[in-house]
Amino acid sequence: MKLAVFSAKPYDKRFLLRAHAKNHHFHSTIELAFHDFPLSSDTVPLAHGADAVCVFVNDTLDRAVLEDLNCAGVRAVLLRCAGFNNVDLEAAERLGMFVANVPSYPPEAVAEFAVALIQTLNRNTHRAYNRVREGNFDLNGLLGKTLRGRTVGIVGTGRIGIALARILRGFGCRLLAYDPFPTSAFDEFGEYADLDALLARSDIVSLHCPLMDSTRHIIDELSLKKIKKGAMLVNTSRGGLIKTSSVIEALKSGHLGGLALDVYEGEGTLFYQDHSDDIIQDDELMRLMTFPNVLVCGHQAFFTEEALAEIAECTLRNFDDFIMRVPCKNSLVREGHLLVKRGSHPQPNTLRFFSTRCLDPSPGKGSKHDHGSTG
Repeated sequence: MKLAVFSAKPYDKRFLLRAHAKNHHFHSTIELAFHDFPLSSDTVPLAHGADAVCVFVNDTLDRAVLEDLNCAGVRAVLLRCAGFNNVDLEAAERLGMFVANVPSYPPEAVAEFAVALIQTLNRNTHRAYNRVREGNFDLNGLLGKTLRGRTVGIVGTGRIGIALARILRGFGCRLLAYDPFPTSAFDEFGEYADLDALLARSDIVSLHCPLMDSTRHIIDELSLKKIKKGAMLVNTSRGGLIKTSSVIEALKSGHLGGLALDVYEGEGTLFYQDHSDDIIQDDELMRLMTFPNVLVCGHQAFFTEEALAEIAECTLRNFDDFIMRVPCKNSLVREGHLLVKRGSHPQPNTLRFFSTRCLDPSPGKGSKHDHGSTG
């Protein structure tokens, strides 16, 4: 069975080949074909002859692409990520295609990176690094604050949100959380609040929720008016959670004290590529990068050896399940049945609203809605 891997960077190839060799007795029927470029309507022809495609966060799998893949004989879509907002699941269901994701990899990868962004922006280490390299050891403009005693609001208490809470408790932070489905796993770290109260009380707000119709632009002009003056906003989940034009205005006015992004709403044509010799045409991104109190990274929070190893192994396990026609616990669409509806409010036993895991049968203690725990 042939698997066409799109958006395949050298590290993707290395970890997928390692996982393939490690479990060769399971994966002996799998042939891997790597393509460096993203999957789109223009690159679908390269999937001809493949039984499945393996894609990442910025590949396009809308109705037209899925129909073309289906005509090419592709029967399965394997996401090597947790998010699936780039896949038209309803179209996949109609076409009878199999779709599965990697709902769980070490949550500490993203949580630790969120803390790194917080501390970098809080203590101005990015500015200090650049100054010292130029021989400037002046401390003016680098004044920070201690994290101990600061209030951090965590939007989404899935596995990553809980991992972040565990780390920040060690710093002595006061923790608030918002999630439509509270979990008792957060009880030892802090208290839940509604979103407006969290925004008003938090010195730092960190987003850890998937991109759905109900969460798109959860941070917009209205919510930014409610955020505590001078607060820091951190997003390591999905770019579409934030309305970029609104945060630019909040930064210009001084109401928003800082912004740290590992994801960006328009990242699809930019991230995971070298544009150092190009003139970038995205005016909003370029405006963001002019602010001294803004950090932008290239969607790398997941990027650890442990996470890449788990992603590769889980992806191949999902393909094995498809080949063997056995139930796959990570499937989103299976045998023409849609198991989770993109953009809808999820139901118990499918996907938690603010979640990084699908189809987890082990709810948190005392939480009847906690059925799981994000590029």
